[in-house]
Amino acid sequence: MSKLLLIDGYSILNRAFYGLPMLSNSKGVPTNAVYGFLNILFRLTDMEQPDYAAVAFDLKAPTFRHKMYDAYKGTRKPMPEELHAQVPVIREILTAMGIKTVACEGYEADDILGTLAKKGEAAGMDVMILSGDRDILQLVTDKTTQRLPKTVKGTTTIENYTPEKIKEVYGIEPRQIVDLKAMMGDSSDNIPGLPGVGEKTASNLLAAYGSLENAHDHYEEIKPKKAMEAFRDHYDLGLLSKELATIITDVPLKESMDELRLENMFTDEAFELFKEYEFRNLYPRFEAADGGKTPEIDIEYIEDPFTAEMFFSNLCSLKSAGMTADIDSGALKGLAVSDGKKITYIRAGITDMADGVRRAAEAGTMLAFCDLKDQLGFLPLKKEDKVFDVIIAAYLMNPLKSDYPYEVIAKEFADVVLPSAEEIVKGKITRSTQLTDEQREKTACYKAHTACVAAENMRLALETQGMLKLFEEIEMPLVFTLHDIEKEGIEINRDELASYGAELAVQIEKLEEEIYEEAGERFNINSPKQLGTILFEKLGLKGGKKTKSGYSTAADVLEKLAGEAPVVEKILNYRQLTKLKSTYADSLGEYCDENGRIHSHFMQTVTATGRLSSVDPNLQNIPVRAELGREIRKVFVPKKGCVFVDADYSQIELRVMAHFSGDEKLIAAYRQAQDIHALTASQVFGVPIDEVTPLQRRSAKAVNFGIIYGISSFGLGKGLNISNKEAKAYIEKYFETYPGIRTFLDTTVEKAKADGYTTTLYGRRRPIPELASGNFMQRSFGERAAMNSPIQGTAADIIKIAMNRVHDALEESGLKARIVLQVHDELLIEAPEEEKDKAAKILKAEMTAAAELLVPLETDVGTGYNWNDAH
Repeated sequence: MSKLLLIDGYSILNRAFYGLPMLSNSKGVPTNAVYGFLNILFRLTDMEQPDYAAVAFDLKAPTFRHKMYDAYKGTRKPMPEELHAQVPVIREILTAMGIKTVACEGYEADDILGTLAKKGEAAGMDVMILSGDRDILQLVTDKTTQRLPKTVKGTTTIENYTPEKIKEVYGIEPRQIVDLKAMMGDSSDNIPGLPGVGEKTASNLLAAYGSLENAHDHYEEIKPKKAMEAFRDHYDLGLLSKELATIITDVPLKESMDELRLENMFTDEAFELFKEYEFRNLYPRFEAADGGKTPEIDIEYIEDPFTAEMFFSNLCSLKSAGMTADIDSGALKGLAVSDGKKITYIRAGITDMADGVRRAAEAGTMLAFCDLKDQLGFLPLKKEDKVFDVIIAAYLMNPLKSDYPYEVIAKEFADVVLPSAEEIVKGKITRSTQLTDEQREKTACYKAHTACVAAENMRLALETQGMLKLFEEIEMPLVFTLHDIEKEGIEINRDELASYGAELAVQIEKLEEEIYEEAGERFNINSPKQLGTILFEKLGLKGGKKTKSGYSTAADVLEKLAGEAPVVEKILNYRQLTKLKSTYADSLGEYCDENGRIHSHFMQTVTATGRLSSVDPNLQNIPVRAELGREIRKVFVPKKGCVFVDADYSQIELRVMAHFSGDEKLIAAYRQAQDIHALTASQVFGVPIDEVTPLQRRSAKAVNFGIIYGISSFGLGKGLNISNKEAKAYIEKYFETYPGIRTFLDTTVEKAKADGYTTTLYGRRRPIPELASGNFMQRSFGERAAMNSPIQGTAADIIKIAMNRVHDALEESGLKARIVLQVHDELLIEAPEEEKDKAAKILKAEMTAAAELLVPLETDVGTGYNWNDAH
C-alpha cells in the first residue's frame, strides 16, 4: 500500500530553529532551522519509505479565519529574522529534492494538510502527518496518523498518534478535538473558547455529552456552576471557536496527487545546495543514493627522480602554488602541489623534496597551504618566506565557525567544487578514522588545490576588510613561533606528578569521609540523584530544583547553598580535587615523549576573540585560584642545567580598556603606577585610598574586571554576595568615577549593532550576529560580547606580537633559551643557567614593547626551577 508523508512546514522549521544552536554557513546565512528540518525529514523517510510527500506552508495573506475573527492569532510574536531568512532556503532545497511545497491563499497549512490527507485516504494510501501542532489530531483516522516530534533530554523522538493513542491521552475521539478546542480555547492561536472552561472540564463534558452543541442543550445540568454559566451566556464564543478550530478538508488545491510522487531526493541540484549551505554531515546520503557526486579533478603522480627534478625547477618559475605535505603516523608520505590548473603528487623517497621546496621559496614563489603549522616539521620554510595559510585567513574572516573544511573554502573563495574528505572516504571522519593511501593522497591533493585557487582572493578579501596586516605581521609569523614552541615541549617531573596525585588522593579520601559523616551515611558522591536526595530530602536544604531525574546538583545550585551547610562547600571542593586528579595528575604522564616532555598542540583558529587554545593536553585551562590547583605547576620543570624564566602581563585587559576609553582618571592612575583596584575602591566606597580594606579592594577588583565582560548588577551581586541594589550602586559609582569607560562601552555596542562586528586595535573582526536577534537573551549576550571582544581580542593580539618578538629576539641573540609555553597573558622560557639574566631581559623588553598604548604595559618577571616557583 502506498504511503503519503505530509509535513507541517512552519511547525517543523520552528521546532528545529529553537531546538538547535544558531548555525550559519561561511557567508553568514543562518541554517540551524533548515539543518534540523532536514534531519527530521530524513529520519522519517528512512523509517517509513514514503511513496508521496508534500510540505505545507502558510502564506502572509489573511485567511478566512482572520476575516471571521480579527483577533485570530493576534497574540503571536513575529517570526525572528534569523528564522524568517531560512524559509526561502528550505523551500529551495525541498524543490531541488523533488518534494512539493504547497500553499494556498486564504487558507492555512493545517487546511492544506487536511485536504491532502483526505485525498490520500480516498486514493487508498496510508497517510502520515508530521507536525508539532496538536490541532492536527482532529485529522487522525484509521488511515491517517499524526507523527508528533517530542524532545526528551535533548533527544528528539517521534510519537505516533492514532485514534487509540488520542483516546488514551485525552479520553476522547479524534473528531472531538475540535470541540475540546471550542470549549477550552487556544492561547497560541488566540481562540477565545468558553470563559472559565479548562481542559479537564472540557474533557469531562465531552465524555458526558459528546459535543459542544449537545453539552449546550444540557447546559442546566453542567457542573461546576462557572462552566454552566459559560455555556448559558457565551455559547456564541464556543461556536465561533469551533469554527476557527475546525480544519478545512476541501481546499481548492491545484496540485494533483501525481505531482506529490517522491522519486530521488538526492539530486545533483540538491547536492549543490547542501554544499552551498555546508551541510557536510549530510553529504554521505548523496553517495549512498549514487547521486550528486562531486567530479574529481585529475591528479598526476610523479614516479621517477628526473620528472620530479623537472617539476621542482618549473615550480621555481611560478608566481604561486598550493602545497600540502602528506603526513601519516609522523612520517612524510608525499607532497601534493597545485598550480591552479593541475594537481601533482610526488611520493616520498623519489627525490629530495625539502630541497625542491626550499628552492621554490628562495625563488619567491608564494606557497599556499591548509594548516601550515602541522607541516613545518617536514618543510624547510622560514618566517620571511612568502607563505599563505588559507585556514587562518578563513578564520580571520569568520572566527565563529567551528572548523574550516578545504572544500568550503574552495567553493566560497574560488567557486571551485571539490570532493570533501567525507565524500572521499564515503563516511564521517573522526580522529580514529584510518584512511587508505589513495584516500589520504587525494585529500592532500585537494587541500593543495584549495590553497592555490583560494589564496589570492582571500588575500584581497583580507585587505578589503582591513585585516591583511594582522594576517601577514601577526598570525602568519605566529605559525612558525607556535611550531617551535610545540617542538620544544615542556618537561614533566614524573616523581613530582606522582606525589601530586597521591596528595590529591589523600585530600579526596579525607573529604569523602567528612561528607559521609555529615550526611550520616555512605553514598555515591558522584551520583547527582543520590547527592540530591541526601541534600534536599535527608538534610532538608532549601532551594532544591526537582527534575524528572531527581534534584539538580549543578555547580550554580550548590554555590548558592555553600554558606548554608558545611557539607556543600566540601562537595564543591571534592569535585574540584577529583577533576584535578583525573584531568592532570592521572593524565599528564600519558602525553610525555621518551624524554619526559609534553608537546601540547596550540590552535590559532578556535576562539572568536583571537585567543589561543591548546589540546593534548589543554594547558590553557590549569586552575590557579585554589592552592592545590596552583600546585600542579610544580610538576613542570626545566631540563637539566636550565631554569624557567616567566613573565606575565599585569592587568593587560584593564590597560587596553584604559587605552580604548581614553578615560583621563584611569590613564593617569596607570601612568602614576597606582594600585587600580585600591583607587577604584576609594572612589566607589568614598574612603581615602590608604583606608581601603582588603574586602573593599576585592570588591572593586570584581567590578573592574566585571565591567570588561559587561557584568550586570545581578551577576556582580551574585559574585560578591550582595544585594542587586548594592551591586547596581557599585556599578553606577564606577561609571561616575570613570565616565570615559561608559561612553566607550555604549559607543562600542552601538557601532557593533550598525556594523555587525567589533574590531581590535589591530583590525581583528569579531562578528556578533546575536545583536540582530529577536531573542532578548541572545541580544544581551551580543551586547556583552561587543563590550568585551575589542578588549580581550586586543590583549590576545598583543600577546601574539610579544610571542613573535621574544621568539625572534632569542634566536637572533644566539641564545639557546626558547619559549616552551604560553598561557593567556603569560610566557614561559626555558633557559640555560648562564643565559638566565639575558633571557629575562629580552623577555621583559619585548613584552613591554609589544604595543604602544596610552598607558604603559607592565610585566612581572620571575625565575625558578619549576613553573610554580617561576610564576
